Amino acid sequence: MVVMDKLTEEQISDALKNFSGWVYSNGSIKKTFKTQNYPLTLAFVTAVGAICQRKNHHPDYMLVKFNEIEVSFSTHSAGGVTEKDTEIASELEKIPL
Repeated sequence: MVVMDKLTEEQISDALKNFSGWVYSNGSIKKTFKTQNYPLTLAFVTAVGAICQRKNHHPDYMLVKFNEIEVSFSTHSAGGVTEKDTEIASELEKIPL
């Protein structure tokens, strides 16, 4: 297993400038995605799951509501946010809402 280096707060801030709505808080990056309805919410969650399985990197948590999905990512082995987390953020941004 390759251990990734934890990013500095400045590196995280720079990476998140490329994505709308992502924030760094309590050692994780987080975003709340909004959908138009529950079927689209479920489709989004399924797409997130597929990306995470393919990348072998899963959310700290995913809170699912009727038309919102909040996700949070960090790399536990590094003790914070790594490039793996910002790569996942980039992938999630490509999912159509």
